[in-house]
Amino acid sequence: MAEEEKKYSPDGASATSVHVGPAAAPTFYDPRQESKLTRLGLNFESFKRAPGTTGGLCNYKEGATDEELALARADNPMLQQKMKPRHLQMIAVGGSIGTGLFIGSGGALRTGGPLGILIAWIIMGFMLLATCQAMGEMAIMYPVSGGFYTLVSRFLDPSWGFAMGWNYVFQWAVVLPLELTAAGFTVEYWTDKVPMAALITVFWVAIIILNIFGTLGYAEEEFWSSCLKLLVVVMFIFIGIVCNCGGGPSGGDYSSYVGGRYWQDPGMFANGFKGVCGVFVTAAFSFAGTELVGLAASETPNPRKTMPSAIKNTFWRITVIYIVSLTIIGLMVPYNDARLLGARSDYDANVSPFVIVIDRAGIPGFNHLINVTITISVLSIGASCGGSRTLTALAETGYAPKLFAYVDKAGRPLWSVVAILIFGPIAYANVSPSVGDEVFAWLLALSGLSTLFTWASICIAHIRFRRAWKVQGHHLDELPYRAAFGVWGSYIGAGLVFLVLIAQFYLAVWPIGGGSSAEGFFKAYLALPVVLVFFIGGYIWKRATPKRAHQIDLDTGRKIWESAEHLNAERAAIKALPIHKRIVHLLFK
Repeated sequence: MAEEEKKYSPDGASATSVHVGPAAAPTFYDPRQESKLTRLGLNFESFKRAPGTTGGLCNYKEGATDEELALARADNPMLQQKMKPRHLQMIAVGGSIGTGLFIGSGGALRTGGPLGILIAWIIMGFMLLATCQAMGEMAIMYPVSGGFYTLVSRFLDPSWGFAMGWNYVFQWAVVLPLELTAAGFTVEYWTDKVPMAALITVFWVAIIILNIFGTLGYAEEEFWSSCLKLLVVVMFIFIGIVCNCGGGPSGGDYSSYVGGRYWQDPGMFANGFKGVCGVFVTAAFSFAGTELVGLAASETPNPRKTMPSAIKNTFWRITVIYIVSLTIIGLMVPYNDARLLGARSDYDANVSPFVIVIDRAGIPGFNHLINVTITISVLSIGASCGGSRTLTALAETGYAPKLFAYVDKAGRPLWSVVAILIFGPIAYANVSPSVGDEVFAWLLALSGLSTLFTWASICIAHIRFRRAWKVQGHHLDELPYRAAFGVWGSYIGAGLVFLVLIAQFYLAVWPIGGGSSAEGFFKAYLALPVVLVFFIGGYIWKRATPKRAHQIDLDTGRKIWESAEHLNAERAAIKALPIHKRIVHLLFK
């Protein structure tokens, strides 16, 4: 019997049904034929290997034959396309808001001062914007398994892709116990009667349960937690503005006008130039996870329709959520505040500047809402699927054991998820604070700069993609989505990453407060030699070398084959819209 397949028109709407003969049609897996429990991952059947790809990604191919459409549909990741547009939008806007902003910004304020944190976050924010634009351009055209890891391997270098991929896996593996610990510290804001080991166990089990539901469980949790995080941050901004103007409760510290008082005393910078340099990694950590939007492209049915707005929404998160809230914090909390200086850990919720502002204002109840939000955001980041998806892609490309390429009927990369989850018990090292602090210092050293390596790799891969696109006779008009800053944005983004790496090297050799040591250097810069070891090992193992621009594969995984004429007609239709609609489209769609 012939198999029915959807053929998508250039605007993404379902147009006509075509029939592909059995000789031309590959085998596809239709999860709709399974029970609801299997689709949700709640029975034993759901853990069995999926028999084939679902072919769920939309293909845009003008004038394609039935056989070509079937082959294009078969060129599809094994992961299922369960994410809805609302999931992708909220992952882009609020997905990576977590301890880096809510808690880590306190330590950053102590190190860099109010102006120092703004400078660092603005620089890293622009770097991230350029990176997201570059990633969006490539991921919309190539929504492949592994996202940017696969694209870096293809456009830049397989050996560097191997190093970056494993580096990214270990980054998320380390993040899990770190977030479990942060969740425990957050609960201790209310009571210290519950043992830390018990708290870690509760949160670890909660993350395991979330992962049972696979992509849909993560996406739903991320949607609702992001809604809560955005609501709380926006409320905090309004409260901060009112309190700064002297509208706080009469019994609090903000019952009179504050303005820029703390920018004058104790000052704008805590440790001068070194203080600013010391904040860059914290800023990068707070933005880490934004690149998950690129990974999610392969798990949403129509990335061409949903990805552009998700990529553009990162601008609003950086400007409204990060820059504005950090400005409020810098105005309301002096960098020499006793709670900041007396922090027992950089992940102690008591040093959250959000909580400090509310406590100083004397507003009852809202500090507890902020702490609840911090706890949920910690679980949200801990449940992120970045490491497992990248490990699956490494296995699919032969750079990890084939076991990790296993995808079950519920769409979970089962053994990759298990591999990340087993790092959770490392958090129990914090039962003994002296041991836990040392363990986590070295774990953070392994992953501290990994976000920067990932972002630089995406930018350089975009530069190579543009070069290959031009050399192989293509025009920029054939790209359905073009990076807002063009290829120069990627040059600037990569350049900023290298400048930050130089700044971190400077601090590793001459740390704040002096007292340089070999141990301190490696705790600040261990990630670089580890990545280089992986890079050299990947080359020795596979002997793969970078391809020249005319040799780069621009076809595998490509989902959009529309002509420049058709895409330009769409752009002309947008330009013909009324100005208010054009502005909305430019900023949000």
